[in-house]
Amino acid sequence: MTTTTSSPAPATAQPEAGAPEWWRDAVVYQVYPRSFADADGDGMGDLPGVTSRLPYLRELGVDALWLSPFYTSPQRDGGYDVADYCDVDPRFGSLADADELIASAHAMGLKVIVDIVPNHSSSEHELFQQALAAGPGSPERDMYVFADGRGEHGELPPNNWTSIFHGEAWTRVTEADGTPGQWYLHIFDTSQPDWNWQNPRVHALFRDVLRFWLDRGADGFRVDVAHGMVKPEGLPDAAVNAEGLLDIPEGEVPIYFDNDGVLEIYREWRPILDSYEGERMMVLEAWIPEHRLPLYIGPEEAHQSFNFGFLQATWGVETMRAAIEKPLALADAVGAPTTWVLSNHDVIRHATRYGFPPGYRFGEGLGREETPDAALGLARARAATLLMLSLPGAAYLYQGEELGLPEVAEIPDALREDPAHLRAGVPGRDGCRVPLPWRADAPAYGFSPTGESWLPQPEEFGALAADAQEGVTGSTLEMYRAAIALRREHGLGRSDAPVEFLEDLPEGLLGLVRGEVVVLVNTSEQELPLPAGPDGLDLADAEVLVGSAEPVPGRLPADAAVWLRRR
Repeated sequence: MTTTTSSPAPATAQPEAGAPEWWRDAVVYQVYPRSFADADGDGMGDLPGVTSRLPYLRELGVDALWLSPFYTSPQRDGGYDVADYCDVDPRFGSLADADELIASAHAMGLKVIVDIVPNHSSSEHELFQQALAAGPGSPERDMYVFADGRGEHGELPPNNWTSIFHGEAWTRVTEADGTPGQWYLHIFDTSQPDWNWQNPRVHALFRDVLRFWLDRGADGFRVDVAHGMVKPEGLPDAAVNAEGLLDIPEGEVPIYFDNDGVLEIYREWRPILDSYEGERMMVLEAWIPEHRLPLYIGPEEAHQSFNFGFLQATWGVETMRAAIEKPLALADAVGAPTTWVLSNHDVIRHATRYGFPPGYRFGEGLGREETPDAALGLARARAATLLMLSLPGAAYLYQGEELGLPEVAEIPDALREDPAHLRAGVPGRDGCRVPLPWRADAPAYGFSPTGESWLPQPEEFGALAADAQEGVTGSTLEMYRAAIALRREHGLGRSDAPVEFLEDLPEGLLGLVRGEVVVLVNTSEQELPLPAGPDGLDLADAEVLVGSAEPVPGRLPADAAVWLRRR
C-alpha cells in the first residue's frame, strides 16, 4: 500500500519539457573558498584554487556551485562581513580570477551562484566609516541603523535586543568631538553593522550589486540572513522570560527577524533577475517558521528557500517523513520547488551529527568532550544522503560531505575565528570549515602546494582524501557520484510525479516510491528483510541501483539506504 503525500505543482507553475529552469532540480555544491583549494600556497583557499578543481565538480556530477563570500573583507566572520561587495579580497585573488572562474565553470556546463550579504556590512565598509564621521542626523548615518540610547545620558542601549553571537546587539560610538554618542545595531558581531533598509539608498545600492555580478555572468544568488533586513517599526523591546532572556517560543524567531518588509525586497529583486537571459535565480537562507515559507517563494518572490527542517530532523521514520511531507506541501502551494540540505558552513557536519543518539541537543559547535560514534555517524549520513538525492526539488551539498568528512573538534582555541567563540567561548563553526583533503600522501593533504593550512587537518582526513576514494567501490565519493548520476537518469529531482510513501512497513523502515525507483531507509539497529513493494511486487527481486552499505541479498542492513528498480 502506498500513500501519496504531495501532488504535482499546478500545471501553470511547472516548466515545459526542456524548459531551462535549471534551478528546479539542480544539485548544487557549496564551496567555502577559504577551505576548498589553495593555489598560491599561503594556506588559505582562493578563487584560482576553485577554478583548478572544477573538473572534480564536473566529475562529481553537480549542476552548479555556490560560492560563499570572496569579497573584500577583514574576515571577522568568515567573509560574511563585507567591506566591498563589488571586488574580490586579495586573499582570494582578483576580479579577473572571478571572471575566469565563472567562464571556466560555464565552459564545463556548471552554473555559478554567489553569496550576497544584505543584512549587514563590515564596519570597515567605506559607507559605515562615512556614517561614523558624519554624525547624528546625517544622510550618511541614515544608511545604517543608528539610534539614541536610553537613560539620562543615553548610556543604555536603545532596546533589549541581543546578538546572535551573544551579548548586546548594540554598540555605542564615540562621536567626532570625543563624546559618547549614538548606538548602532549589529544583530551579529560588532564588526557587522546592520543596513537601514528603510532608506531608499540602501535599496539602490543592492540593486547595483545584483547587476554587477549578473553582468559578470553569475547565474544566481544565495541570500544570507534573508529574513533579517527589515526591523520592526520603532525598534521595540522584545519580550523576556523569567531568566531575563529574550522569550522566543519554540519554532518562532526573534523580533528582529521575519518582518513582512523583507518580502518587498524580493519582489523588487525578482524583476532584475528575470530581465537577464539564462534563468538567473535566488535561494534564501531564511530561518523562519515553516508556515511562513510560502510567503518568501513564488513567481514574484524568490525562486527557492532552504528547507532547514530536513537538516534538523533526527534519525527516525516519523521525524524524517515529516521533514519531507511538510516542505513539499508548502512549496507545492505556491508552485515552487523545495530544497534539501544536510550540511553547510554554519552547522555540524551530518557525518558527525548522526553519530549521536536521536534527540541529542548540541551546543554551538562540537565540543572536545563530545565524542560521536564515527562509524555510525557516517553510515547514517550516507543513508540520509541517498534519501535526500531521491527527492524532488534542488539538493544542496556542502564541500567535503561527498568524502564523508566529520566535524573537527580538536582545533586550538588560539586558531578559532568564529565570532561566537571569541565573544562567548563556545566551540563555534570552525569545525566544519577545516580545509579539504585532496591527496592522502601530500602535505596538508594536497590542500596547499606548500603544506600550509589555515586550520589544522586531523589525521583521519588522510584516509578520506579524494584520491584515496577515487575509483574505490563503496567509497562515499563513488556513492555520491553514482547517486547523482542515477538521480539525473531517472528524473528524481523533477516534481512532475508525487512522492508516494510505502505504508505498513516493518518498524524502523522508511520507504517511498519515485517513478520506477523505490527508496528504502532502515533507521533501526537491526537488519531488516526487504518488504513487498507497491502492487505486491517482491522487492527482494528488484535491481539494486545504489546502496549506502554492502548489499545483503533480500535484506537491508541497519542504518542503511538503498535505491531499487522494480523489474
